[in-house]
Amino acid sequence: MKSEDIFERDKSGEQISLEDPGYHKIRDVINQAQKITAELNNSYHEAEEIRKLFSRLTGVQVDDTFDLLPPFYTDFGKNIRVGRNVFINHACTFMDRGGITIEDDVLIGPKVNLITINHPLNPAKRRSTISTPIVIKKNAWIGVGAMVMPGVTIGENSIVSAGAVVTKDVPPNTVVAGVPAKIIKTIDLR
Repeated sequence: MKSEDIFERDKSGEQISLEDPGYHKIRDVINQAQKITAELNNSYHEAEEIRKLFSRLTGVQVDDTFDLLPPFYTDFGKNIRVGRNVFINHACTFMDRGGITIEDDVLIGPKVNLITINHPLNPAKRRSTISTPIVIKKNAWIGVGAMVMPGVTIGENSIVSAGAVVTKDVPPNTVVAGVPAKIIKTIDLR
């Protein structure tokens, strides 16, 4: 049976139209995220204040080891989950309606884009959205200006090189680079 909850439908990958009767609920969360990110980005905050604002943005308390350098941009915020010892550098954009999970010990470089939303190919339905999750596994490093597209998992210990556009899953212990990103080496863990 189809769920009536627009947040569940959105996060499960159902196509969501702006005309959906529940879309106003999504819009309310977007508006709240804009208020919190404006507060985060438009004045100086100590690390503890940043963690409090980020926790308010996501609705989940982040660990004391979490570190973020503003500015930070998101369209939603409530579907971001971060583990322990995560570092997010400045000017990153997380479009998280599909869900973004960042496991422990992950490094996110400056100006990284994590995008979980896409649009249908059919022009008549293109203003609708389809959301699919991004997962970044433990010890991964996402380089400056990289873009991770909807539905991608970055494997444990892997590296996404600067400027890469990742459209497919990245296996554990690999380095990817390019547009679209391709495996360029395996990481030797010996």
